[in-house]
Amino acid sequence: MKNLFLPSFLATCVWLAAPAVLAQTTVKPVVKKPPAAKVKPSASRTEIRSTANQMAAGITAAEAALEPTELAIAEQVHTGVLRCELGASVTLTNDPQSPGYFNVHGKNFRYRMFPVATTTGAIRLEDRQAGAVWLQLSNKSMLMNQKAGQRMADECMSPEQITVTQAMRDRPGPGLLD
Repeated sequence: MKNLFLPSFLATCVWLAAPAVLAQTTVKPVVKKPPAAKVKPSASRTEIRSTANQMAAGITAAEAALEPTELAIAEQVHTGVLRCELGASVTLTNDPQSPGYFNVHGKNFRYRMFPVATTTGAIRLEDRQAGAVWLQLSNKSMLMNQKAGQRMADECMSPEQITVTQAMRDRPGPGLLD
């Protein structure tokens, strides 16, 4: 008598083992790579960064440089301690590092200003970041904060402006109806 049990037993074993055999052949072994070392910037990157910083500094210096008309305006600015109304005072000094720029300070404020050309002939200094404007006329000067919309100092006078004011009082010009 033939053993019928053996072939069916072998078929069952093959059927059960087939997925395991297939899984072993399709699974790839996992290879761990060593961690990547941090790449240090090459000399060329360092040179590029340095060149970019130098160019940025050059652009900033070029933007800060004043035109000849602005430098001519800066020569006319009255510097020193200027006495203002209500006992206040404003001090204007030349910026020694940047020709044409001025440091303006007083009680509770400090600005770095540069001249701006005007159509009226008034001397105008501005600090655009702070919104401050210094206006100098022949007989008085004033400091305004455009952001706050107020005058910070008014009727500030240098010795030259005091002389002009006194001359205007002594010899008033013709009136509109004269």
